[in-house]
Amino acid sequence: MKLSEKLAKVDRNGPAIAREDRPRTPSAWGTLKRQIRGRVLAEIGPKLYRERHTQAELRAVVRDALDDVLNGEDVRVTPSTRKAFVEEIASDILGYGPLDPFLADPSVTEIMCNAHDEVWVERGGLIEKTEAGFTDEEHYRAVIDKIVTGVGRRLDESSPMVDARLPDGSRVNAIVPPLATHAPVLTVRKFRAEPYHVKDLINLGSFSMELALFLECCVRGKQNVIVSGGTGTGKTTLLNVVSSFIPDDERIVTIEDAAELRLMQPHVVGLESRPPNAEGRGEITIRDLVRNALRMRPDRIVVGEARGGEALDMLQAMNTGHEGSLTTIHANSPRDTLSRLETMVLMSGLDLPVRAIREQIASGIDLIVHLSRMVDGQRRVTEVAEIQGMEGDVMVLQTLFDYDYRAGKVKWTGLRPHLLDELQARGVELPPPFGRVSAPASGRGSRRRAS
Repeated sequence: MKLSEKLAKVDRNGPAIAREDRPRTPSAWGTLKRQIRGRVLAEIGPKLYRERHTQAELRAVVRDALDDVLNGEDVRVTPSTRKAFVEEIASDILGYGPLDPFLADPSVTEIMCNAHDEVWVERGGLIEKTEAGFTDEEHYRAVIDKIVTGVGRRLDESSPMVDARLPDGSRVNAIVPPLATHAPVLTVRKFRAEPYHVKDLINLGSFSMELALFLECCVRGKQNVIVSGGTGTGKTTLLNVVSSFIPDDERIVTIEDAAELRLMQPHVVGLESRPPNAEGRGEITIRDLVRNALRMRPDRIVVGEARGGEALDMLQAMNTGHEGSLTTIHANSPRDTLSRLETMVLMSGLDLPVRAIREQIASGIDLIVHLSRMVDGQRRVTEVAEIQGMEGDVMVLQTLFDYDYRAGKVKWTGLRPHLLDELQARGVELPPPFGRVSAPASGRGSRRRAS
């Protein structure tokens, strides 16, 4: 059967590009797209690699080549079908196929592909299924491979899962069989073209102006801060906002698995971990980077997420002159964050007494800012707790801000921050009402002295 007959047949079945019609003729549609894509690439492939074009010029070249192929086959289809067909093929060659509309949609924050014909997205914190889909399994894998190879990573049976990122900074995770039992799974977490600022999170209700002023003073006063929360609660977004409080005259070293932080300060050095190569060698872990960062004369160390033995190196840095460090941790509450830290330190492989670990945590960490995802999908700071020190074998936590579910916002508890004296020693004055509280909250525990 000629190409023109195949296309005409698909066209007679209804809108050839409509997602709901594809399952009826998946084989014909997939074969048709592969044939046309192959012919177009054979015609314009040398131009794409030899000549430099803008994105608009590349799309024009692809459209012209597609028109030539379709005209050469004497294809007779409706203008709307022809236009949609050209756009879809162009998107496959120059972009990421059916993912492109969601990547361009600012309301979409996450794209989740469970199979080639099952695509979910997150909008406004709520997950919904879409009518989009890939042509077939081969098309799906081709898009995944295009994303992964674009950042020098690989995805196959010997390395069946990978973290990568798109040119716009969006984070990508892909996992394929045999680890994914039914089909390859692709997850894309998008980031805004313009990073969130403090005023944006206040307007969204993530936290209050009162809390923003308090966090700014704590960061400028070199307090060590951990942002905790579950998956998708906005930890990285809040870490980026909190990092913006760091003064411009300080040297900042960021350490991440996949570069997501976008700090606006002039003196920022970004480090990114590296997975092992095909021979299983060459891996550079977050822990390796934390150790190396200590030799780079940092004023601040910002770790995208602590999830293993690097927690010990972070604590060592915080306790040996690198105050003001920031990181995120997966945890369900501030108290759980302390337990997670203990576990991660034990993952370092050193046989340390539990009390010694807790003393390191109590003297190294100042604040835990906890985020939660509400039933309506909104992310909000629900608790800010201060580590006051040790009482026996127990780390003492004091809640400074708590979420008022009736009022729908986080409020100061009225307790005097234990770190107030340390901030004042560093020349940072907390604004009212925090600075007006004179009575100490407790005499328990001890903290490191301000340098």
